[in-house]
Amino acid sequence: MNLTAVRIDKPESINFILGQTHFIKSAEDLHETLFTSVPGIRFGLAFCEASGDRLIRWSGTDPDMIALAQRNAQAIGAGHSFIVFLGEGYYPVNVLNSIKQVPEVCGIFCATANPVDVLIAETDLGRGIVGVIDGSPPLGIEDDAKIDSRKQLLRHIGYKL
Repeated sequence: MNLTAVRIDKPESINFILGQTHFIKSAEDLHETLFTSVPGIRFGLAFCEASGDRLIRWSGTDPDMIALAQRNAQAIGAGHSFIVFLGEGYYPVNVLNSIKQVPEVCGIFCATANPVDVLIAETDLGRGIVGVIDGSPPLGIEDDAKIDSRKQLLRHIGYKL
């Protein structure tokens, strides 16, 4: 078995969701879920099929996000994995629960705008995602000033009242 890391290639501000699914209709079902969850959402998604034609199935509403999804799915190359890139101004918090409710979605590895390395195990059978390294390690514990700053930020961007 070989273990490698694949760095997600994306602009710094773009959020993405990486997960595992299990059925050929995943691309269509994920598209419908995203499209109906947030009006006007811009996204691209790609799904690595693990049997049959073994193609990278894709869909989306934004050509740049679709290209990101296709390129990163090809680099990951792990069967039954999917990746969704959200256009600028769209966030995982708005769609993650809907994606988790898609019947063929098995799980989510990460949902982030951070730099990410995807840990890939490869055997004679193929490639699989072992896990992810999402961002950098903590530099300390927040103090009262940082707590206040966090709470103000959440209210400023509209996620808390």
